[in-house]
Amino acid sequence: MSTYETQRERMVSRQIGARGIDDPALLDAFASVPRERFVPEDMREFAYRDGPLPIGEGQTISQPFIVAQMIDAAEVSGDSRVLEVGAGSGYAAALLSRIASRVIAIERHEALARKAEQTVAALGYDNCEIRAGDGMDGCAQEAPFDAILVAARGAQIPEALKDQLAIGGRLVIPVGGEDIQTLRCLHRTGKDDWEQHDLGAVRFVPLLPGAVAEDGTKAASDHRSARELSTPELIARHATELPAIEDPAFAAAFDRFADRRVVMLGEVSHGTHEFYEARAAITRRLVERHGFNIVAVEADWSDAAVLDRFIRHQPRREGAAPPFQRFPTWMWRNPVVRDLARDLKGINADRAAGDRVGFHGLDIYNMSGSIAAVLAYLDENDPEAAATARERYGCLTPWQDDPASYGRMALNEGYEACEEAVVRQCRDLLERALDDDGKAFGAAMNARLVASAEKYYRVMYYGGAESWNLRDSHMADTLEHLLDQRGADSKAIVWAHNSHIGDARATEMARVRDEHNIGQLARERWGEDVALVGFGTHTGTVSAASDWDGPREVKRIVPSHRDSYERLCHDTGMARFLIEPAADRALADRLAQSRLERFIGVIYRPETERWSHYSEATLPSQFDEWCWFDETRALAPLEEGEPHEGVPETYPFGV
Repeated sequence: MSTYETQRERMVSRQIGARGIDDPALLDAFASVPRERFVPEDMREFAYRDGPLPIGEGQTISQPFIVAQMIDAAEVSGDSRVLEVGAGSGYAAALLSRIASRVIAIERHEALARKAEQTVAALGYDNCEIRAGDGMDGCAQEAPFDAILVAARGAQIPEALKDQLAIGGRLVIPVGGEDIQTLRCLHRTGKDDWEQHDLGAVRFVPLLPGAVAEDGTKAASDHRSARELSTPELIARHATELPAIEDPAFAAAFDRFADRRVVMLGEVSHGTHEFYEARAAITRRLVERHGFNIVAVEADWSDAAVLDRFIRHQPRREGAAPPFQRFPTWMWRNPVVRDLARDLKGINADRAAGDRVGFHGLDIYNMSGSIAAVLAYLDENDPEAAATARERYGCLTPWQDDPASYGRMALNEGYEACEEAVVRQCRDLLERALDDDGKAFGAAMNARLVASAEKYYRVMYYGGAESWNLRDSHMADTLEHLLDQRGADSKAIVWAHNSHIGDARATEMARVRDEHNIGQLARERWGEDVALVGFGTHTGTVSAASDWDGPREVKRIVPSHRDSYERLCHDTGMARFLIEPAADRALADRLAQSRLERFIGVIYRPETERWSHYSEATLPSQFDEWCWFDETRALAPLEEGEPHEGVPETYPFGV
């Protein structure tokens, strides 16, 4: 007896028979159908676990006992004609085919239906037919059915399915809202007569209209008006279902932004693998195919400059420290960014120096690194000016590595002269950059960072909106300088948190706290040439700390709040999608009601999530597009000593 056969025998005995199901035909079916054939290859070792398993497309194969309970309640026998709605992997349909005379199973996702059909055919179950289509419509041409089993929840039982049930037949379906449903058995005792009984609490994915083709497009078989649809159903109707990120069709879905000058790609957390992987795939495509030549990220200029030199085939600056050494290191020292840097370098290999894509930081935290970069440039090009710069930066020297300490001191001391000095240094280098052939531009950007950081760390101790506004104004100004420096044909991709790139005017940031952000400022400066793309998730894991400067932890993301936009997206039942919230008037009106929206930064405190990680927002005004991943996983950092193929191990990451 094989390992799988042993596990199958144990499943029948312990998970089904021991829970009171004793129909011999049903038990024989479970003993004969190989469940491992209906799960992805990398999940087969778990095939006989007492629980559901993922099968792709955001769907699952149900817990064996739940399948057995539904078949048992439907009283399927040898002469039964059975309809299953929500075939998934085809496992339940295969089991039913070992008991009933004929089985028709409908699966909404064409890719799953095709695979299930192949699996069933390979097993020789020729009385079982699996079709791709809208299960809510049933299969009227084959009706009536002696039993109908529905493997997805609904607030109500679809009338089409009730109409297709034979008199004397039974329909089993989970009924209820999102969190918990009741598994209900409806017995048709006459043309208009029904009896029902409940089998217990269950949890199922939602029953959704329409069919999903393998290319992600949906067949519009649901002819209900927008007013008849729930908000999740309306979202599902207008969303573009996305394939896996590694599929070239994923990034191709973002070609709709190819004619924009600025495309901003967000993230709901700073530690989610899918957000990084998705943005990397989109970035590669926009750079390679659509002329984007600037990648600007929520990182410091001096740190990003190390990657920029690597990507643009420039030698490493002597004495430069490895980048991204400050908390939170995982944001940029991770395999996704490493691989993207290599890919961009490869794209640049066949381009002239002036046409190469650059990688730049927009943020202002690393005052120390930027001062060092300014002095290094001046030491090489103008030693006399370097001496002047050292004198001007002298007032910052004790606090370069801990600029927050400077902010505390500046509350009580007369540091106006320090501000004047660093601003003067910035102005001098900006003037030099205007007359230079480009070599001074990086030094000028570092000097701008020092000037902004000096003020940022000073004003942050006063509280209020000023420090946030200063930081995002600096990021917007840096982006504008980059676009100007690269010329009229320049095009930029921006990576930043949703709180930075989603228009602040559509959130509590502006309404309550008088804050603006780079997304708002970009719209004000470049209008319709800007695309703001937010990213969201329902649950999963995330890399985050419990406190600032704390260690990275892998934390479980609490399922989204019932009053949030994220919950609406989760209730669509779609694993991944892209949607324009304002494209359809009915959808925009529905989403225009302010709702909670989640924001996880580098710190995540699940125990206080409602108060520390949610804010009111209006999605259609906040973003041009919304990219959804229902379940996500934590971003992994680079490991110490991890090899870097094709480059010295110490460059560009120094690990």
